[in-house]
Amino acid sequence: MEYFPILEMPEEIQALVVERVASNSFQDLYGLRALCKLMRAFADRRRVCHFYDVLSVPWGLNMHAELLKTCYAERNPSTLYIKGVQFVFTLNLEEEVVALMKLAADAGYERVVYTHAMTRKIFWDDDEGYFARFPRESVIRIEKLVRSVKWGWGLWHGDAFRAKRAEFISTVNLSFCSCQCAPLLKRECLCLWHIDITKDDNMCDHCFWIKEVGLFFRDFEPISLIRDTRKW
Repeated sequence: MEYFPILEMPEEIQALVVERVASNSFQDLYGLRALCKLMRAFADRRRVCHFYDVLSVPWGLNMHAELLKTCYAERNPSTLYIKGVQFVFTLNLEEEVVALMKLAADAGYERVVYTHAMTRKIFWDDDEGYFARFPRESVIRIEKLVRSVKWGWGLWHGDAFRAKRAEFISTVNLSFCSCQCAPLLKRECLCLWHIDITKDDNMCDHCFWIKEVGLFFRDFEPISLIRDTRKW
């Protein structure tokens, strides 16, 4: 196996490599950090905190609060995402902090691009230009990534989110079932439990995104029982 000769590269290139490694894996970063003093110096730079994906770290490891604060101060996209989500979906401060999610989305952080689109749709009924970024074939992968982070047990949604969910179930979900774009495969009630198997994949784009919003309402858990981002 041929190894990448990182120590033979110019220092500015070595620093860039360390930043890219930091964005991919904490484990690889600490392995690189142990390589030599120079790599350790690059890895310990404050700027590197911008590139961490905090959500890739098992939360049971309990990242140090000061490290999270530093990541947030460096406009780390994953910490912007966590703080934005917690404030928007739990503390009912939609307009004040949705800009944090927009910053992370503009940085290309994939899961927040999806969550930001859902946020705009749920609270402002605005999907223009947002849902268009996602071809159908990629949505399932991203949605599972977003909803796989289990920060609580669904009991910590704010009043605004719960009100929007109730409105969705009583109105929008009904239009999904009444649309004739594809035959109904299963319909036991107007709840969200069976929305992912109510129609086949031939549904129209409008119904496809109604289904996605319904799955988001059903499965998304916005609060961390460990992390209180108001301290950042």
